[in-house]
Amino acid sequence: MNDKIAVALTDNAAMRIYAAVTTDLAAEAQKIHKTLPLATAALGRTLTAGALMGAMQKDEDVSLTIQFKGNGPLGTLVVVADSKSRVRGYVQNPQADLPLRPDGKIDVGNGIGKSGYLSVIRDLGKGTQPYIGQVEITTGEIAEDLTYYYATSEQTPTAMSLGVLVDRDYTVKAAGGYVIQMMPGWSPEDEQIISAIEKRLGEIPPVSTMVDKGYSPEEIIGELFGEEIPYHILKEETPEYKCNCSKKKVEAALISIGKKDLSSLLEDNGTEVNCNFCDKIYKFSTQDIEELIKKCTK
Repeated sequence: MNDKIAVALTDNAAMRIYAAVTTDLAAEAQKIHKTLPLATAALGRTLTAGALMGAMQKDEDVSLTIQFKGNGPLGTLVVVADSKSRVRGYVQNPQADLPLRPDGKIDVGNGIGKSGYLSVIRDLGKGTQPYIGQVEITTGEIAEDLTYYYATSEQTPTAMSLGVLVDRDYTVKAAGGYVIQMMPGWSPEDEQIISAIEKRLGEIPPVSTMVDKGYSPEEIIGELFGEEIPYHILKEETPEYKCNCSKKKVEAALISIGKKDLSSLLEDNGTEVNCNFCDKIYKFSTQDIEELIKKCTK
């Protein structure tokens, strides 16, 4: 099944659900970064969260960055998304590894760490200052910490589930997730919907299991709402792993470091710049560096 995000709204406009299948996206990240299962699960979950949260943005110019800086062996984890659910990301230590949890699942919580900070940065473009929300990491579990972020930083009742199923050969077998949010203006009369959803959450399989069984995003939404909650599908998006790096952008970054630092690269007969997000290597010869120095203003 191809990757897809579906968005649904209850008929009374009290609750909205975003559901995603992101197997191809997570698999592409695993291939690029050559991650072991621990990093594959953590990065895949966060990329899925980025795709979902990107789809939640109203302004097309928004760039969204999710950053986990925990004290676990994975180190810093960064994901960037846009409003079209195009995402990219990296994990500082892609080869980090930990034993499985007693229940046999990948120990993402200790991989991220139980201490540190989760930051969500929204860049609205148009020259405005980015909005930065930050909370302490509570569990290291990606979905739980993002749910905590929404509750404390944005005061929005939210439930999130993310899952990545890693195969025996370390490839991604299934990945997906969903976000459930109450809409502004919901009333006490909507508590029955909340109760019904809470009951459904305790009954349905994990999202990675549903994706592995071939569920579409619409079918995942159907599992969440059941027959007792009337709803309708609003729109669909196609998430993808997409890096926007280019040689021109790398050149601009090198120029920004100034003549002195650029001149030091001449002694090394040029330099190579590696993109953290897609692992592409940009090579600059001494002649290239000399041309960049001419463009420096400092």
